[in-house]
Amino acid sequence: MRQWTVDAFAAQPFRGNPACVVEPFDAWPDAAWMQALAAENNQAETAFLLRTDDPARFGLRWFTPAMEVPLCGHATFASGHVLLSELGLDVPQVSFDTLSGPLAVRRAGEGYEMDLPAQPPRRIDCPPGLAEALGVQPQEVWISAYLVALLQDEAQVRGLRPDIPALAPFGPDAASGPGNICVAALADASSAYDVVDRFFGPGCGVPEDPTTGSMHCLLSPLFSDKLGRSVLRFHQAYPGRGGDLECEVAGDRVLIRGQAVTVIESRLRLTP
Repeated sequence: MRQWTVDAFAAQPFRGNPACVVEPFDAWPDAAWMQALAAENNQAETAFLLRTDDPARFGLRWFTPAMEVPLCGHATFASGHVLLSELGLDVPQVSFDTLSGPLAVRRAGEGYEMDLPAQPPRRIDCPPGLAEALGVQPQEVWISAYLVALLQDEAQVRGLRPDIPALAPFGPDAASGPGNICVAALADASSAYDVVDRFFGPGCGVPEDPTTGSMHCLLSPLFSDKLGRSVLRFHQAYPGRGGDLECEVAGDRVLIRGQAVTVIESRLRLTP
């Protein structure tokens, strides 16, 4: 059984966000086995695929080292890359049945375009203690699947050194549960992107995620409203790595575009 490690939202190795993608199964393995393999891989997510009667449609589930999650953008992106490039499916698009409904990845220029549900956030008061946990006072706080803290500028986002364990209780009303915190700001005028952001996820067992597709389902409609346009360029500023996404708000969906690079192909010496 083969497995690939793919850097999603990256045009070159060792950037973007790595995800492991396991060769498609004919039946779902036991969830405990999938969780154990995800813990062994110790990447932010491991993606598991299920064949269907339609050669361009698959079941898809995502596991962090600690838990199964309802949506993972970069591992969906990586799964599309594996099916279309590594396994050579001769189709323009692959579709996935997931806990977040139907998703799709299609070829787009030198990379791919992923179709995810938009999750527009609503504004809330800054929770007591959040500024102390982040180490900076947010300008605005919003909530949807995750808690979103908007900061003053790009320098604050890049320089942020939060107390990760202290973030765990925040956002109990978020759809994904507490401890999943987005931070973002408008980019400097000289930057090649519009928004800079980061994601801290002690609630799902990931202290900081390098590039988070699902976060941009919140940030895209939020900044689209602020900037008055539907297409935006984002840079997720994970220290020493970073990833780049172009996002387009299309009604109740967000189209996320970027590239992906396979860095490892491995063979698992075990079966479920």
